[in-house]
Amino acid sequence: MRAAPTHRGRPFRTRFGLATALLAAGACAAGLLAGPAQAEGQRPDARDDRELRNALEELVRLPGGPPGAIAVLQRDRDVRVYRAGVADVESGRPPHSGDHMRLASVSKAYSGAVALQLVDRGELRLGDTIGKRLPWLPAAWHKVTLRNLLQHTSGLPDYTEDPVFQERFASDPRREFDPHTLLDFVAGQPLLFPPGSRYRYDNSDNVAVALMAEAATGLPYEELLRRLVYRPLGLRNTSLPRGHLLPQPYLHGYAVVPGQRPEDVSTAFGMSAVWASGGMVATPNDLNAFMRAYAGGRLLSKETRKQQTKWIPGSSVNPGPGRNEAGLALFRYTTRCGVVLGHTGTITGYSQLAAATPDGKRSMTFTLNTQVSRQATPELLARMRAVQEDFVCALLRR
Repeated sequence: MRAAPTHRGRPFRTRFGLATALLAAGACAAGLLAGPAQAEGQRPDARDDRELRNALEELVRLPGGPPGAIAVLQRDRDVRVYRAGVADVESGRPPHSGDHMRLASVSKAYSGAVALQLVDRGELRLGDTIGKRLPWLPAAWHKVTLRNLLQHTSGLPDYTEDPVFQERFASDPRREFDPHTLLDFVAGQPLLFPPGSRYRYDNSDNVAVALMAEAATGLPYEELLRRLVYRPLGLRNTSLPRGHLLPQPYLHGYAVVPGQRPEDVSTAFGMSAVWASGGMVATPNDLNAFMRAYAGGRLLSKETRKQQTKWIPGSSVNPGPGRNEAGLALFRYTTRCGVVLGHTGTITGYSQLAAATPDGKRSMTFTLNTQVSRQATPELLARMRAVQEDFVCALLRR
């Protein structure tokens, strides 16, 4: 294994003018582009219908807001789809629940689904260490456990923050990285803190989780996803591509600057740079089916589920609605209307929330086709979180 060079590169810039790393929080005439919000499926309560429509319409009309938004709410077998604005600025077509989209850090829930099922099968243990499963990684990291990785208490340095990685990515955003070498960029760095001593959201964690799963089984991570997630749940429109292309049809992702035409960045970046940490692609329908099963505990034994839902204070880069707490590749969102479990994600062109009630009987996805962040769009982030909470309340109220 090679150690990453220690010289510092220039600040990260893409050729699209986005001064952020791929997974870091980043940057329309959206009001002009947005059509009326629509609800598909059985007609909901009139007040809920009106409030949810208005909330989505307001988001796409905000300066710097997304060109489009789509949310799927499911209660038992009753599925309702809400949408506003456009999936594609050029054609003007609205978003659909069958559109493919980038899941960003919601991908971390999929690596959790794989690893925790391997724990149930006895092929991994939560106490397994990097030293045991990945002994070729730096000796300074060897005490980090699978539990630490899944709960973001590992202390691993984040490879996406490394200036050499950022420079290489910026020089060729469609470059294909070997995912097995992503941690090489920070191999010369010590842990940021003793494992288990604190929480720090980290993209290196879930890359290491996927590597542990491969080491334990001898199978590629993509094959483990197929065997343990796609097939059991009937997910026909979920994938982990390494390239920059998206399956058709897809929800276009945009970089939005107020007063300027949104810039389509849907296929501007290769996903091998984020792999198990942020590279998953799915439709809203498939994402909803996955999170319904995963957050609802259907994939795991009672004992493993108990371990997964030992909560500590913590959130992802893009916090979800209400108060956030971290479990094992899962977050608990305590809202004014009740609790849902799930995961959020943000990546250039997309902002995601997928959640379900702890029993898995009610679920939702919520997608904007632009990136929302604390650093670049704090007001939009606050408004998005408020609207997400409105959708959670509607989900729980029915």
